[in-house]
Amino acid sequence: MWLDLQIRRTMRAAGQTFQLDISARCTQPRVVLFGPSGAGKSLTLKSIAGLLRPDDGHIRLHDAALFDAAHGVDLPPQRRQLEYVFQDYALFPHLTLRQNVAFGLQRGLFNPRRTARVSAVEHWLDALRIAHVADLLPVEASGGQRQRTALARALVTQPRALLLDEPFAALDHALRDHLREELAAVLDDTGIPLLLISHDPQDVAVFGGQVVALEDGRVLDGQSRVVRLMGGAACAAGW
Repeated sequence: MWLDLQIRRTMRAAGQTFQLDISARCTQPRVVLFGPSGAGKSLTLKSIAGLLRPDDGHIRLHDAALFDAAHGVDLPPQRRQLEYVFQDYALFPHLTLRQNVAFGLQRGLFNPRRTARVSAVEHWLDALRIAHVADLLPVEASGGQRQRTALARALVTQPRALLLDEPFAALDHALRDHLREELAAVLDDTGIPLLLISHDPQDVAVFGGQVVALEDGRVLDGQSRVVRLMGGAACAAGW
């Protein structure tokens, strides 16, 4: 089990209340957090990453506490050694693709230099097949190239786990299939655990070694309910 998650958080906005109450144990290296919009998937991922503080509960990564309300533990995001890839990729528009990847290794107040060449950065540019466009700015790159850049920036730091929020949602179907294969190959090579948010049954088919289905801020109980939520495309596995 690489991730043990038990968290609760009450969200209030515009006179409405949303209760997040999630318990899950990740025993497989690839886990899909599945459900419709508004189910609480992104709130869960942000809690794991340290971008949202739960009201109660715990988050343990490889048996080490990232958050434990009872014992006053709440590690800041930079100490959790996780990489979170946002749905919009969150690339720096004024930096080249190579500089964006290198930013994950940069310390201090200065951006990576355009002329700098770092072996780890070059490795991931090659591995994800964006070395030939590495000097482009994000606005000059295609959607697939920007997505690869965001993944390379996450992987260059050798994270303890990779958190992806709808990573293929903005891509066309053919490119989605291709990049799913690339990501699966990278995960096989590195052994980095994956927690992926999706409402696409095809992501479940490729990455759902273990699936947790959310609805209204809670984990669905019972395989039949999970299958109905997924439209029969995949089955839930051991949470």
